[in-house]
Amino acid sequence: MGGMHKTSSRLLALLSLLQMHRDWSGDDLAGRLDITSRTVRRDIDRLRELGYPITTVKGPAGGYRLEAGTRMPPLLFDDDQAVALAVALQTAAVGTTVAEDASRALATLRQVMPPRLRHRVDLLRITAVQPPAAPDTLQVETQVLMDLSRVIHAREELRFDYTPSSSTSDDNPRRVQPHHLVTWRQRWYLVAWDLHREDWRTFRVERIRPRTPTGPRFVPRELPGGDVSTFITGRFRGNGGNGGTATDWPCRGEVVLGLPAADVAPFAEDGIVEELGSRHCRLILGSWSWTGLAAAIGRFDAEIEVVGPPQLATAFGELAARYAHAARATRPETGPAR
Repeated sequence: MGGMHKTSSRLLALLSLLQMHRDWSGDDLAGRLDITSRTVRRDIDRLRELGYPITTVKGPAGGYRLEAGTRMPPLLFDDDQAVALAVALQTAAVGTTVAEDASRALATLRQVMPPRLRHRVDLLRITAVQPPAAPDTLQVETQVLMDLSRVIHAREELRFDYTPSSSTSDDNPRRVQPHHLVTWRQRWYLVAWDLHREDWRTFRVERIRPRTPTGPRFVPRELPGGDVSTFITGRFRGNGGNGGTATDWPCRGEVVLGLPAADVAPFAEDGIVEELGSRHCRLILGSWSWTGLAAAIGRFDAEIEVVGPPQLATAFGELAARYAHAARATRPETGPAR
């Protein structure tokens, strides 16, 4: 039994060396493991029988390299790798496209962990809290993600049908140069250069139905802002440090609210909240319309002082008149709708 344990330990040590992504000569491996070259060859054969695709490297000294295979062999992680993987899987197991697969992978990993590692993982158990999904959020098919990833990597033009709402898609497919696949607030987006509109666009992935074949290869353009992070935060979060590019919110205003900053910040979403004392704070927020911005600010149920711009103050006045009219038009004698 002792000999079998020694052999198993040696195989794991050999596998650990091969996973360092470099070519090893038989003599180097023998020296590192303090065994003969003949034992190295025999252990390599055993690892191959277990499913590890180890190729023989040509050359004067010969050697071995661990390649990617056609199926998943038994895996070997050190302690820190195993804990990091478990934490990543816990995060992925909440509200993502691969949530179910991540949960199964985490259960499998935890089952084979030694007690000391399982204890570490249990101490590190985390809850990845996601904001509530919008009613129109749809599940993204993994195959669509793979198809989009492939054309982005290949830098090939893409045609796809796009459903902008619950209605049927247009007869004419979109034709784009796909650049990035990103996630933002529980949704997948394709960032692409729209060849018909000659402008950058973000497309919701769950509304994309790719067509085949793909188009010719293209030379990638530079994103506004220089990188995808700046572009996306600019597109969805106001200027996001973009310096006032065309991707900003079209309407952006500043107010002082009669609430502590701590009460406003959790609900400000992409806004900027600045504390002005124990009972007031400054809120800078963006929206697609002035009316929408005024309504969003009004939900805080507090005294509002408009700092600017004048369009926001006008929108508050228009909303006030509309709400006053709605209040007058209410007929108390009318019961609730059935």
